[in-house]
Amino acid sequence: MRIAFGTDESTDLTRHIRRWLSDRGHEVVIVGEDIAWPEVGHGVGAAVAGGEAERGVVCCWTGTGVSIAANKVAGVRAALCTDRATAEGARKWNDANVLALGLRLTSPTVAEEMLEAFLTTEPDASEADNFGRLG
Repeated sequence: MRIAFGTDESTDLTRHIRRWLSDRGHEVVIVGEDIAWPEVGHGVGAAVAGGEAERGVVCCWTGTGVSIAANKVAGVRAALCTDRATAEGARKWNDANVLALGLRLTSPTVAEEMLEAFLTTEPDASEADNFGRLG
């Protein structure tokens, strides 16, 4: 899968995420690294909405800023997640196409669990009518 990735701060965690994705055969497209969170969120959102990537992953200190910025791009459904169940639900019930992570509290193990859920969970077809309501 082709995944757009961006972070406002390169850290051990962001390097771990990139490695984890690559090790599983995903093509990681770096949209921005060490640039301001509004540009990171918008850039990853634009890559996903424009079809340059199937999904996106964005990171900033809390994850809030990049998720807000990504969600300003039409066609993006970014979800700020803190655990596997939330990431799975974001895909299943909301058809999220961008995963937002906070650098402050996310451990590498929890990041892996969220990424696995985000990348392997399919949207629930019974929720499809709701996806269109999101704009």
